[in-house]
Amino acid sequence: MDATFTAEQDEIRRTLHELMNKRCGPEDVKAAVGTPAGYDPALWSALGGELGLPGLALPEQYGGVGCGVTELALACEESGRALAPSPLLATAALAAPLVLALGTEAQRAELLPRIASGALTATLVVPGQGLATALGLTGDNRGDWSGGGRAGGVQARQGDQGSWRLYGQADQVLDGHSAGLLIVAAHTGGFARSRTLLFLVRGDAQGIARTRQTSLDETRPRARVELRDVDAELLGSGEGGEVAGALAAVGDAAATVLAAEAVGAAERALERTVEHVRQREQFGRPIGSFQAVKHRLADVYVQVQAARSAAYYAAWAAGSGSGERAGGLALAQALEALRTAASEAVQLHGGIGFTWEHDAHLYLKRATGDELLFGPVHLLRARAAESAGLFSRQEATV
Repeated sequence: MDATFTAEQDEIRRTLHELMNKRCGPEDVKAAVGTPAGYDPALWSALGGELGLPGLALPEQYGGVGCGVTELALACEESGRALAPSPLLATAALAAPLVLALGTEAQRAELLPRIASGALTATLVVPGQGLATALGLTGDNRGDWSGGGRAGGVQARQGDQGSWRLYGQADQVLDGHSAGLLIVAAHTGGFARSRTLLFLVRGDAQGIARTRQTSLDETRPRARVELRDVDAELLGSGEGGEVAGALAAVGDAAATVLAAEAVGAAERALERTVEHVRQREQFGRPIGSFQAVKHRLADVYVQVQAARSAAYYAAWAAGSGSGERAGGLALAQALEALRTAASEAVQLHGGIGFTWEHDAHLYLKRATGDELLFGPVHLLRARAAESAGLFSRQEATV
């Protein structure tokens, strides 16, 4: 593993760092989450149309930049520092890789160039609380999480001439209220041929109702998506086993990107706390000069740097072709680091840190919200251990 970044990768980080400092300060974030879309369209236009960020990990033949997971993770590390609300995660880390992996050539040629330019935003629609399971992060994704027969979720039935109709609902869809394209996981085949398939649904399709939900972390807007006999197009060939494998691969890459994003947020929370303890005085001296405070922040620093190393390793593994999947484990470590950094930020800022007026709560909400959506941490680690065969080896030894 070569831990040295290329000049191109350094330039991506520098460009995003400068843009976020200029266009995505704390007040900009608070203003953006209050808009109907939940993000700043002008900033998204700059990220997509000018920088091509949604197409960073897409092949050049589809209008992308031709980079990989590492570059996308580095970009998201910078956006994570600013807690930038945008459709980047749902579009570039969840939806676009699924179209690339499973879509027909016609579907790729139609959708990916528009996604790469930022003209089309997209998201993955998974029923209930099953996103982490669907992506293979906290459990086996070959079960009935998409619908469970008649137990709810989203159901698909085939009509005449190969057409498909979807009905059901999903309650926690990332950017589901604003995405122009929905990739819907639906159950089909009844009891005899039960399987999960993915379908393409236009955001403005007839029979669809989308309602933005109140969420703990407003920088990650979520929506309820109701499908009432909606016309849909099957993504790819429709092989159930192929879908599960593609979702798991996308889940590992998305976890890597999320880990880098969480590291960026944790580092910024730590930086702001250090700035505060250097200025805040008690008993005639800065509180940062007290040994107990130094030790607490030193522990946070070590935890953040360890999480960064894990995220970078996971990014390298995802792009090396080795088949190793370290994204879930890196995500667990990064979320834990962010939660610790945010908690220390709240406490060491004193009374002001507990108020909504201060920005410390934004980091704490991001840590908690991401763990609820993609975790929890102990299940991420348990799944990584299971995938590595750790438990089976221990049992064999005993």
